[in-house]
Order: sequence, then C-alpha cells, then structure tokens
Amino acid sequence: MKTAAAYIRVSTDDQTEYSPSSQLEKIREYAKRNDYILPDEYIFIDEGISGRTTAKRPNFNKMIGIAKTSPKPFDAILLWKFSRFARNREDSIVYKSMLRKQCGIDVISISENIGDDKMSVIMEAMIEAMDEYYSINLAEEVKRGMNEKVSRGEAVTIPSFGYDIRDGKYIPDPETAPVLKRIFSDFLDGKGMVTIARELNDNGYRTRRGNRFENRTVRYILKNPVYTGKIRWTPTGKANHRSDNPDTLIIDGTHEPLISQEMFDKVQDRLRKISQTKYMREQSAKQPFMLQGLVRCSACGATLCQAVGHTSLQCYAYAHGKCKTSHSISIGKINQIVLDTLEHCIDTSSFKIESAPKTEKPDENIPALIQRENKKLQRIKDAYENGVYTLDEFKQSRQQVKDKIAALEQKLHLPESRDEHSELQKLRLKTIQLLPSLKSPAVPEEVKNSLLKSFVRRIVFYRESCDIDIFFYT
Repeated sequence: MKTAAAYIRVSTDDQTEYSPSSQLEKIREYAKRNDYILPDEYIFIDEGISGRTTAKRPNFNKMIGIAKTSPKPFDAILLWKFSRFARNREDSIVYKSMLRKQCGIDVISISENIGDDKMSVIMEAMIEAMDEYYSINLAEEVKRGMNEKVSRGEAVTIPSFGYDIRDGKYIPDPETAPVLKRIFSDFLDGKGMVTIARELNDNGYRTRRGNRFENRTVRYILKNPVYTGKIRWTPTGKANHRSDNPDTLIIDGTHEPLISQEMFDKVQDRLRKISQTKYMREQSAKQPFMLQGLVRCSACGATLCQAVGHTSLQCYAYAHGKCKTSHSISIGKINQIVLDTLEHCIDTSSFKIESAPKTEKPDENIPALIQRENKKLQRIKDAYENGVYTLDEFKQSRQQVKDKIAALEQKLHLPESRDEHSELQKLRLKTIQLLPSLKSPAVPEEVKNSLLKSFVRRIVFYRESCDIDIFFYT
C-alpha cells in the first residue's frame, strides 16, 4: 500500500462545490479505492488564496519542502483538479517535473482522468492551459469592472479613515470623520505628523487595518484626495503614493467631501516645504558612530537612531509616533556612559550574559521529530494490518523507528556542559583587551562598532535614571 498526500485550495468562500471539506471527502474516497494511505499530517490546505503564483501559498510550499526529504514521505499528491495545484503553467511545469523526476512523486487529479499513455501529456497540458486562460481572463474582467466603477465615481477599495462604505459609495463615518478633519486642521496649525500620530494612538484610534498610527500613515492621509470628494485609482497596479505615478487617475467621486479643496491645497504646500527642508538636512550624510545598532529603548525595545543634526540619539519608534517615551541623549554622553560601565564590569567581574540563539536546526525541534517518528509507527502498523508487511518486516521496521525515538529522547535530555566561571574570565579578558581601542579617538567609529558587536549583544538605555544595562554574549 502506497502513501499519498492531499493538496486542497480554495480562493473564495463561495466555492461550495470545491470547499475544503468536499475536496477532502472526494480525495479520501479516491485514496481508499486506489489503495493509498492518506495520513493526516500530509493533508495540506490553503484557503482563500489565489493559484496564480506559489509565493503566497504557505501550505503548498510546506508540502513541496516535505516532498524533497529523503526517503520520500509519500508516493503521490492527490488533487480535486489540476487547477487546485496551479493556474500558472510555468509553476505547474516546474513543480510537477521536479516532483516526478527528482522525488518520484506523481501529481494526480482525481476528477480529471487523463490516463497514463502518451496522449495524457497533451491532455494535461491542455487542461493547464485552459486553467491559466480562465485565471487571466477572470483578472481582466475584475479589473474592467473596477475601471467601470471608478468612471462612475464609485468606491473600489476599502474605505479610507473617516469614511464607511454603503451600496458601493463612501459615506462619512460619524465616529472618525470629525477626527479626520482635526488631523488636517492640526497640521495646518503647525502640529507635526509624529505628534498627530502619537495623539491618535493615545486616544485609542487605529488605522483601517487595525494598526497604530505612524508619521507615514498620517502623511498618507494628508495626501489622499479622497477627502475632497475624489477617487484615486491606478489601473496598472498598486500605486506608490510616495511618488507621482503617471498611470494614477484622480476622478470626481459621488461621495461627500470631508475637506475643502482650499484646505487640501494648503496642506500639500506645507508638505512640500517639509520635504524640501528634510532633503536639505539629509544632504549632510549621517556619520557612523560607536553604538550604532546596539542601544535599545527601555520603554519599547526599539533601536536608538541618530536624530536631526546627527549629534544625538532618539528612540526610532518615538520618532515615528509609536512610542510614548522620549529617549533623547547626546552621542558623546552615552558613549561615555558605556565606557564607564565597561570599566565597572571589569572591576567587579559582573557581566550580564545573554545566550546566543541556537542555529543547529536539527536539535531545536526534537519533540517534533519524536512525534513524527511516533506517527511512522502508526503507519507501519496500518501497513501490517493491510497486508503490506509480513510479520518479520513489521517487527524489523517497528524496531528501527523505536531505536530512532530512543536516540532522540536521549539527546533531548542530555545536560548542557557549561563552565560559567571560565566564560566570565574570557569575557573579562576580552573587555580589558578591547577597552583601550574603544576609548582611543584615533580608532574609526565603524571599527569601534565592530569591536563592540563582537561581545556585546545589546545595551538598554533608561532615560529617567540616565543609566544603562549591557548584555554580553560569549
């Protein structure tokens, strides 16, 4: 008896004929009729996902990864239809060829009986070509329908902050429309985008996708012409609203404006002036500094980065309106704090050590490997009960798996040998050796940064006490 995997995909919720449960039911019936074992761990389902590409199908990619293991885990992949596997001929050819030639695994459509003679190659190619044509044609029809709705001034996307959508049209949201108006007026009164974002977050407001506000999301709102009664649409694909796209259309909508055109134009003028000023500041390139990428905010854990003028550091999340606590400090001052703390660590032999993340992948998930071997035991038992194995073959195969489980369990419970005293001594010696270079003005900042990163994992800065914690690794 052979082992099979099942791959099931639906792209919309209304495909009742091809729902996951109905596809799986038919696949189980086929497997039973054709003497396949279908283990539960080899059932892969992608729901609500397009078949145009494989990049965004996590369970498809997981199935392909398992199929490439040795010895091969299953002999065939069962599908309801070939279109469930892929609607892109290039993907279909690549993956089917790899599975059949490199792994010895067949891809079988249980509802499209194409036989196994030489004509089946032509039949399968024709089915795949029709599936790809259907997918491309459907995309064109959807795009054509959206273009038609835009031409009538109707909504084609989720409502922007401040609006709801009803009967295909934007309507002001009574809760967020006043907030939207206040964003525009506050910005014209001189309030910064970071401050606006922070106030919105503090008052419990979230973006349409449920995220916290940042300066860039406030900027997106301020540049969105939908609030003046317009519809913005890019027929050729997703627009990049940070730069002008010649394909983007701005058309009069049928919804109520929340902002006057005059106010919107004044906001655009201020945004342009801010961008020009920012560009001029960025012409003086940021200089490397000793603590680059190492210092963390004690409030949110974000990295401290160079602030305006490049002479001080500030929490990255605070600068973008996501953190409530400022961690501003001059680079010179925090450099001295770090050097003083390193000297204190040497004098007291006290080092806070953080273990490095493990990289040995086979050792990281031993319980999962043991679980997989236990499932193999069940499949061996099923094979024996179905007459596939003789009693001697059954005993031999079962013992091999049991031996492997015992080895994994022994490995799981091996104690880690670690001489902490020796590690601390080595760390202290390394700090003593590198400290003169870290203090020397003749050593370039990027070199100092590299030296620090060779034994310091992170530095947490506490703004209120102007103190730090240094976490080392060995």
